[in-house]
Amino acid sequence: MSQVSATTPSPVADSAAHKPVFLHDPEDREEKLELLEYWRSIIKRKKQILGFAVVLALLAMVVVLVMTPIYRSTATVLIEANKSKVLSIEDVYSGISQNREHFQTQVEILKSREVAIKTIIKLKLWENEEFDPRQNSGSLLASIGFGDDPPEWTEALLAEAIFENFSKRLNVEPVRLSQLAKVSFDSRDPALAARVANAVSNVYIEKDLEARFNLTRQASTWLQDQLTDLRAKLNQSERALQEFREQEGIVDLKSVTQSGAGQQIEEVMRRLVEARMKRAEAEGAYQQIKLAPKNSDLSTLPAVLRNPIVADAKRAEGIAERKISEISQRYGKEHPKYLQAESELESARDNLRRQVESVVASVIREFEAARATEATLEGVLNSAKGSVRQLNRKEGELSIYEREVEANRQMYDMFIKRTKETNVAGDLQTPIARIVDPAVLSDKPVKPKKLQIVLIAFVLGGFLGVLAALLRDRLDNTLKSTEDVEVKLKQPILTTLPLLSKEEVERTKTARIFLDQPKSIYSEAIRTARTGVLLSGIDLPRRTLLVTSSVPGEGKTTFSINLAIAHAHTKKTLLIDADMRRPAVSKGLEIPPGAKGLSNFVAGTASLQECLVPVEGSSLMLMPSGTVPPNPLELLLSQRFKDTLEHLGKHFEVIVIDSPPVELVSDALVISALTNGTIYVTRAESTPYQMARKGIQRIRRADGQILGVVLNQFDVAKAEKYYGDYSGYGKYGYGEGYQGAYGASYGEEPGKG
Repeated sequence: MSQVSATTPSPVADSAAHKPVFLHDPEDREEKLELLEYWRSIIKRKKQILGFAVVLALLAMVVVLVMTPIYRSTATVLIEANKSKVLSIEDVYSGISQNREHFQTQVEILKSREVAIKTIIKLKLWENEEFDPRQNSGSLLASIGFGDDPPEWTEALLAEAIFENFSKRLNVEPVRLSQLAKVSFDSRDPALAARVANAVSNVYIEKDLEARFNLTRQASTWLQDQLTDLRAKLNQSERALQEFREQEGIVDLKSVTQSGAGQQIEEVMRRLVEARMKRAEAEGAYQQIKLAPKNSDLSTLPAVLRNPIVADAKRAEGIAERKISEISQRYGKEHPKYLQAESELESARDNLRRQVESVVASVIREFEAARATEATLEGVLNSAKGSVRQLNRKEGELSIYEREVEANRQMYDMFIKRTKETNVAGDLQTPIARIVDPAVLSDKPVKPKKLQIVLIAFVLGGFLGVLAALLRDRLDNTLKSTEDVEVKLKQPILTTLPLLSKEEVERTKTARIFLDQPKSIYSEAIRTARTGVLLSGIDLPRRTLLVTSSVPGEGKTTFSINLAIAHAHTKKTLLIDADMRRPAVSKGLEIPPGAKGLSNFVAGTASLQECLVPVEGSSLMLMPSGTVPPNPLELLLSQRFKDTLEHLGKHFEVIVIDSPPVELVSDALVISALTNGTIYVTRAESTPYQMARKGIQRIRRADGQILGVVLNQFDVAKAEKYYGDYSGYGKYGYGEGYQGAYGASYGEEPGKG
């Protein structure tokens, strides 16, 4: 048995079910990185991609060579947002802030239409040919008397006409993290570019000075108008204040009148407190006396006893009582000393009684006097409070007048100050910006950037080429490799037939290539297919194989002949040409036309021996298609055709049937149900996989069994170069010596089977 190619996947037999098994899992293809597929697509068409990129770069070079060079000049302007101010009036009227918003605002003013128009008029750009709008104002219709008359150009109209072109060439860009702005202008004339950039900066500075001067002048006028009204209000309020003072007789209400009334109230309040304390004390003593029982000893009362005279009298009484007590112990009551002592005692008691009565009367008088004094002070206090209330009401009205006078005076003083500051500020206007780096002539054009444009065109061409290559592969729905067969058709690959050269595409040469060139790559692929067929049914003593394809021209007839010849080397084999509409097997084997064959044998008009033709150079027997019947499909559907296959199976071990394509007629569907297996032939990079998958599904629905798929006219050299998965074709000894016969023409137009 011939050696199976190490690089060509094939089905092996499942001894239990006699079904082919994949050597390559179809999921392997899906698990591959798509980046690798993209890379292969790019490598496969790298010459076309590179060529397209070079052509696009050359076109870009031609374009940039004929383009007019554009020069750019740039002036750097410092916008002094944090500029020191001469007077604080600028905080109110100039609108200059120290934040980033102010800087961005000034940049936008630099770009404004007003600055651009003033610059155009200042430089009279319409006198320059590059900007003159009058060159394009005359149209063909106007020149022959039709259309509108050309306008009468004024400076304003010319400036408006130039503005759009001017603004496209002007670029104002702030410098990050600074107060600098770059003013750039593009022109074909480098001197004009520098002049315009400087002029735009100067016009911006002049415009700011003019605006601030006008603002100062407007503020000064407004202040003068306001001062007149404020002065009148101040005079009126001062007169009203003075009239009120004269009417109420107030000289210095707060410092004199109100202060005297306050002191009076404070003094009365102090004395009233003292009087109330005295009255309370006197009232206490009075109540003690008033509440004492009649004929009681009043000298024992605390209010009386506190009097020093009463105390002395009380002491004298005590001394007299002790003295009489001592004398009574020595002498009798009739003794002169006793009588004297008794007289002294009575005198002391009389004195004490008189003093007590005097103190009691004094306490009553003091209580009444204290109560009268308290009442008097309360009256004086109430009167003082009433006077203060009247003064407070007058002072409230006075305060209103004084506050109005003060407010008018402050407003008047403030406007006087602002007016003076505004007048001074009008004389000391300082620019908000200045040119720190004026524009100079540029010696190198900024446009076009020839090298950059050419490189971009080259890169763009390469990118478009890559996209086209990837898109082409994405849109390509043909079968390009064995992995495509397994993944897209979900069928095992039986063998891969290489692409033949132009010299070998003739049917008479390709039909006998297995006999004429047994060591060629094509012959090895046929042996691989033969081995796959034998392994697919080891236990089957006889095999009936159907070979078909989707459409004509995919090489099924050539494969059928060579597969039958290969089987004829080991087994008794019969090749049947079942394509009775367009028989091709007889032409390939150079069988004379008119030979009897399948149609005659099935119809019973010829014997088996008459319908069999031996193939020269091999033991293969051929049964041509025979006479073309009126309706070949009815012949194949007949019971006689089934009996014919059973009869032939008794005489041959292997029967190979070449049938019409599935997409044209239904002959292959009928025959597939009567065979052991069907071999489906597809043409690499030609047959859409959807069509092949549809044909296989139709065979299965017709109870046919697919043994495998044959990928015909496969460019091995191209696959080895771009995919790297088929390098084994040049190894194992059979590639050498035959590479010149087939390898040199792998990229040529394939022949048809």
